[in-house]
Amino acid sequence: MKLDRYDLKILEILSRDGRITKSKLAEAINLSVSPCWERVRRLEKAGIIEGYAARLNPRVLVPRTPVWVQIELKAHHAESFARFEALVHDTPEVTECVAVGGGVDYLVKVEASSIDAYQRLIDAWLTSDVGIERYFTYIVTKTVKRPAAGVSAAELAL
Repeated sequence: MKLDRYDLKILEILSRDGRITKSKLAEAINLSVSPCWERVRRLEKAGIIEGYAARLNPRVLVPRTPVWVQIELKAHHAESFARFEALVHDTPEVTECVAVGGGVDYLVKVEASSIDAYQRLIDAWLTSDVGIERYFTYIVTKTVKRPAAGVSAAELAL
């Protein structure tokens, strides 16, 4: 599906404000309401817009201690990676995990209720059969930048 400048602007606006009214959205992209809304429906039907959601602030709901962890596995074969990744998916305290190259296997963000709770989680991982060789813990002291709610037109054009 080819996206034009109107589609890109619609996506940029809706990614920041999914509750914008039809008329405000149409006004923001300089189209009338009907053609603007047809574009939105076309973007939804194509699967580009998957849905609309509220962005919650978990730090207000339940205070958490963010910790980043570098993980290196003992073995480097598909079964080892699959076993670790299944553990990550089954651990609600893990909010992000990426596989990386360059000496470590994974970077994992854990948001635990306390440092003690984080250490108990890591201790359980180490005594499990997941195969962690070594890990390095980095306690977050300040968040400098976090992902924005919206998507810029420049990001969409990439």
